[in-house]
Amino acid sequence: MFKTWYQALRKKLYQWLTYEPPTTEVMPYDFTRMKHEIRPGDVLLIEGRSRVSAVIRTITQSPWTHAALYIGRASDFEDEEVQRLIHRYIDAKDNVHLVLEDLLDKGTVLTPLSFYRHHHIRICRPIGITPSDTYQVIDHSLKALGQPYNVRDLLDLARFLLPWTILPRRWGSRLFRTPTGQPESSICSSLIAKAFTAVQFPILPFVKPDEGQGMELFHRNPHLFSPKDFDYSPYFNIIKYPLFSPDEPLPYYRRMPWTTSGLVHQDQGILTGPPKKFLKKDEPPPHTD
Repeated sequence: MFKTWYQALRKKLYQWLTYEPPTTEVMPYDFTRMKHEIRPGDVLLIEGRSRVSAVIRTITQSPWTHAALYIGRASDFEDEEVQRLIHRYIDAKDNVHLVLEDLLDKGTVLTPLSFYRHHHIRICRPIGITPSDTYQVIDHSLKALGQPYNVRDLLDLARFLLPWTILPRRWGSRLFRTPTGQPESSICSSLIAKAFTAVQFPILPFVKPDEGQGMELFHRNPHLFSPKDFDYSPYFNIIKYPLFSPDEPLPYYRRMPWTTSGLVHQDQGILTGPPKKFLKKDEPPPHTD
């Protein structure tokens, strides 16, 4: 009886924390182009709108509140066992683009990429990773499907990142283990960090001077990674797909449909004027000599 009541209460709490209000904002990127050019192994950073996203934003001091790993489509995998594993955790067609992620209310799951088409997204692409290591990263992550979200990791991450502390830092390693001594399940960013660490791919390694080799690299604890670390990492390229492609004949910004009705106030989203004078499509820039 008590267990049923507790589970129902926890479900309601998670739903309240993870609820994302709809947005009328048009995202400033080309989702269709991104969907066709994204590659397996890319890390997606997402700006969430839920209550728990607001907490993570405060903790990490970053707009990126969630990280997900793009794994491709079920049809991209030649291994039929992997295909069966994917279909066991998501009822989707073989050609649906999928991301693997760790969610507070669901644990480690597969989600259609299209679920995030109305979110701000940044794509982080690992530089120079081999196809075989990309497969290993994805395979390592797929093995975590079904695991629960580790709320204790989120609390400990807050303890390490915020300037104040409740518990002594020397207790930190204990919070990462269960009473049996085994590591617990992960949060979204640490799950992905573990997968890249498994193939020795760097994210934000600690560099220590070494007399013999010049320097020595240490992997950081995957449990202490947050989504913004993939953005900061020099080993990941930032890939963007704007609404108006810079690959088209320049200057592309002259062909953008600028309004003449006013300017948008950043905080209130209202038009204020009078508007500045914008150059017309074929108008040359002013002479400045």
